Parts: sequence; structure tokens; C-alpha cells
Amino acid sequence: MKFVSAISAAALALSLGVGSASAADVTMRITLQLPLKSHLGQNLVLFEQEVEKASNGEIDVQVYDSAQLYKDKEVPAAVGSGAIEAGVASLTRYVGDIPAVDVFYMPFLFNTEDKVRAAVAPGSPVRGPIDEAIAGTGSKVLWWQAYGGAILLSNGGPIKSPADMKGKKVRVFGKTLGDFTTAVGGAPTLISGSEQYLAYQRGTVDIGMTGVSGVKSRKLWEVMDTITVTNHADIEFIVVVNNDWWNKLSDAHKKVIQDAAIVAENNVRDAMSKIESDAYAAAKENGMTVYEPTAEELAAWKAAAAPVYDSYKTAAGDLGVQVLEAAEKF
Repeated sequence: MKFVSAISAAALALSLGVGSASAADVTMRITLQLPLKSHLGQNLVLFEQEVEKASNGEIDVQVYDSAQLYKDKEVPAAVGSGAIEAGVASLTRYVGDIPAVDVFYMPFLFNTEDKVRAAVAPGSPVRGPIDEAIAGTGSKVLWWQAYGGAILLSNGGPIKSPADMKGKKVRVFGKTLGDFTTAVGGAPTLISGSEQYLAYQRGTVDIGMTGVSGVKSRKLWEVMDTITVTNHADIEFIVVVNNDWWNKLSDAHKKVIQDAAIVAENNVRDAMSKIESDAYAAAKENGMTVYEPTAEELAAWKAAAAPVYDSYKTAAGDLGVQVLEAAEKF
């Protein structure tokens, strides 16, 4: 197993040489946009450990972190085409092929931990149809990685209400989050996770949108000074593998990988509350102000965001309506 840091192209080529491949029957490269120290990166470390132990070293997992091979937006095509065996992508990166995936970004829909867990459970009436649809893109979903609730980042004070968004450029990472931003008066700008630090530093956008764990792993306190805890969407990442690569594996190797994926998924989901708590603490320790909106302020956000539901139903078609109705029953 190798964790490959950001190195030169020549060194990268050497790291993928015959010596490493010959030590294992199967090589599984995974591309990750976040740093290895992030909780998604550490979740991949756990997966690797489980796989190597259970396979007696027959499967070699190689993690390429920090978007050194593919940016987040490139992962679905890279894995689906077989350019790489596996990758981690924000769920919303599939919205072009499967608009229904953005059900998780419907404003304030998944506003409790119980609702999130019910929706992301394997085979649930929300996740099940989405996993099946993703299989049609050339990739199989191995497991979902929790990333927590969406928050807003700013400089000079919190974003207390939609009025504070009016006319502001806002970093978003999905179509429905863009619709939400437009509905509350902002101007959405699609920026990948690996590029947001520079976007904030350069003033490309005025307001940020991410998960609080990303604030910690990317040290966003260096470029933003305030967090507004809106939790207006549930951010999910998925680990996908190329269908053709998967189908060529032996049944024994498939079982090893699937068993490890279950361990990894349960671990990251169960740890999410502490991960977020630690990230908020780190943000405060590094000088950030953390603002909790009042009930009245949240009500104003929800009212302003109501049109997003109609636009989602129109864009997401029958599958979108199906998973939204299922989600609303939780």
C-alpha cells in the first residue's frame, strides 16, 4: 500500500512501477481530492488496513490524495471510464447524469441525524435508487462517506439572513446549492473543494459554503474568519469503483473489499458528530467566530429557500420526485 503525496510526474511514475504491482495480485488506486489527514482520507486508511489484512496482501490499495491525479469534478468520468480503479467524489458531482442525487442538498430537508441515517442506509428508498442509477455511469458505489452539514463562511461577521447574501458571490459545489444561493439572493460560483482556499484568498467569492471538517483539514481559518452554522444541506461523498474492474475480481477479493467498505462506512458515520465538534473547536482556537442562527433567522432562511423544491422536482424528473417523497416521510 502507498499513500502518494503531491510529487513530480517523474517520481509519480516511479511510484507506480513494476515493483509495487508485483507484490500484490490486485492493485486498487483511489483518487481523493482532500488531504490524507482529512477524515475522508483517514477513512481510506482504515479501508486499506482492513483490505490488506483480510487479503493477506493480495490487494494493494494506493491512495492519491489532495487532487494530485483528478479534481473532484473529474472523478465520475475517470472512474466510470476505467482511467483509475476507484475514487472519492462529492455525491453532487453526479448531478449532470442523475439530477436526483441533489435530494441531499435540498434546503433543510435532512435537519436531524436520524433523518440522515435513514436516508443513507444501504438499500433505503432514498439511497437504493441512487446507487442503482450511478451503476449506469460505469461505476459501482462501494460506500458513502459522511461529511456533515453545510455551513457558510465569511469575513467581517456572520451571514445571519438572506439579506446578508444579496448580491454576494458564493462558492457552491452543486446545482441545487446554486439554486439555494440564487433563491436567497446570492450569486453562485461553482468551485471545487481543492480550489476553495485560493478562491477565498483571492476574493473570487465573498461567501464560502462547505462542511466544517473541511475548514479544519484545509485550514480555511487562514482566509475566512466567521462560520455561520446554517446546516442547510447534508454533504455526502461516495467511494466508487469502475464496474469493469470490479467484475474481473474474484469473488473472494470482492468480499474482502465489500466487508472493508462496510467497516469504513460505519466508522465514518459514527464518528461524524465528534469530527464536527473537533473541527468547530479547532476553528475557534484559530480565531474564527462561530455563529448559531436564531430560530427566527432559520425560519427566514427556510422561507426564502422554498422555491428550490419546485425547481428540483422539475429538473430531477420521476426519480427525483420518488426519492424526495421518500425522504420527506422520514
